[in-house]
Amino acid sequence: MKTESWLARLSAQRAIAVIRAPKLELGRQMAKAVAAGGMRLIEITWDSDRPAQLIDELRNELLDCTIGTGTVFTLEQLQLAIDAGAEFVFTPHVNPHLIQRAIEQETPMIPGALTPTEIVTAWQAGASSVKVFPVQALGGMSYIQSLQAPLGQIPLIPTGGVTLDNAKEMVAAGAIAVGLSGSLFPQQAIQNWDWETIAQQAKTLMQHLAPFQKKP
Repeated sequence: MKTESWLARLSAQRAIAVIRAPKLELGRQMAKAVAAGGMRLIEITWDSDRPAQLIDELRNELLDCTIGTGTVFTLEQLQLAIDAGAEFVFTPHVNPHLIQRAIEQETPMIPGALTPTEIVTAWQAGASSVKVFPVQALGGMSYIQSLQAPLGQIPLIPTGGVTLDNAKEMVAAGAIAVGLSGSLFPQQAIQNWDWETIAQQAKTLMQHLAPFQKKP
């Protein structure tokens, strides 16, 4: 997927569901639940149970969703993820070698950064967009807003402390999209395999973000 297509999908959705699943079947059900709620961008973290298998299966089961991965640290993990069909890759850090490998294979790479220096370093290395993590550590929405004047040309995806309540504020402040994990998946709902509640969480999030969604 080329960068332009990735950015268009981010603008159309404005949110990514981040799934870290200790069991493969749990991850599958979590993904299906948020998809039922209207989310179309789903990240399976590479430290989940059998992530390559889960990514491959979800790409065949959720045909209208874009399935990617995250928490990728090494070139070996990156290649395994791409070979499994990951359509985008998040890393928790800035590594120019990982970014370049992803570029060579036309896979959107979203490195994790926090400071302006890290964000610009990632962007200049060829990142398709930059994950701002953990965004709440530096003020959440106000930090995203403060980055707009000097760095407004860089597509930012805040994660780490993003909730259903503040996701809209993050996008209004200038983020191209947000990444959510815990807020989408309440522990009680996960323990009870209550997928209807999780689907409703996703639906509520999409309703909050609807004014900002730009359909291709």
